[in-house]
Amino acid sequence: MPPAGPAPAAGLRWLITGAGGMLGRDLRTVLAETGETAVVAATRADLDITDPVEVRDAVAGVDIVLNTAAWTNVDGAETDEASATAINGLAVRLLAHIAGKRLIHVSTDYVFDGTATTPIPEDTAHAPINAYGRGKAIGERAVLDSGGYVVRTAWLYGEHGPNFVRTMLHLAATRDTLDVVNDQEGPPTWSYALARQLVALSRAAVAGDAAPGAYHGTAAGSTTWFGLARAVFEEAGLDPGRVRPTTSDRFPRPARRPAYSVLSHARWSGTGIAPLPHWRAQLTEAMPLFLP
Repeated sequence: MPPAGPAPAAGLRWLITGAGGMLGRDLRTVLAETGETAVVAATRADLDITDPVEVRDAVAGVDIVLNTAAWTNVDGAETDEASATAINGLAVRLLAHIAGKRLIHVSTDYVFDGTATTPIPEDTAHAPINAYGRGKAIGERAVLDSGGYVVRTAWLYGEHGPNFVRTMLHLAATRDTLDVVNDQEGPPTWSYALARQLVALSRAAVAGDAAPGAYHGTAAGSTTWFGLARAVFEEAGLDPGRVRPTTSDRFPRPARRPAYSVLSHARWSGTGIAPLPHWRAQLTEAMPLFLP
């Protein structure tokens, strides 16, 4: 993969929240690969992002805060919206108040309603359709109001932790055929590629080369979950004909999902940072991480 953006700035001090998660672990890898040594990688056990004292102490003296900590149980948020919002909304508001323009916050396509038919611009108004999205929108507004950076991603998969690609490979080993929904469209995005882009944005922000605001950190192009499942089978040398299309109403979930999650990447223009590659190219590069 080609360089994601500007070269490292000497002497930056980094804080990663949610450093034990899929994206947090990839951020740790990318920073190590690029020679950064002043990195505090805070897991949930290390830092309670809802605690003002702990947050203020952690952020003190830091140049960049990369917030990947989140409540990610979308369906669970429907029955415990208060707890989900405490992490995805109120804790992010606290981080934004303390870190200000030093904050790079990872958010989601779920702040939109999924009714678009063309890639969604960065300045589109929030219109969440579930509890998870409502909490994330609260966090986003706080970051943007504080002069920080929001990077929305979607359909994320990676080496660390559960995700769609790993699930498809597990099911391929245990079932003859799979029924996968073909009526939701989005951009499958490799977490390692996103981590590189987040680090590049952080450096551009410090250098004054990237204006605060919302950016979209998703792969180019789009497919459906059915299309992604077939691609995973192809990359693994399996018969993609084993994957059959179906509709979302066959798999009712507590939380509604956006039907369309394709995001525009216009704001990367002028930052010196390229948008992420096409989703299929990312999948091809990432697949060796999932195979024996």
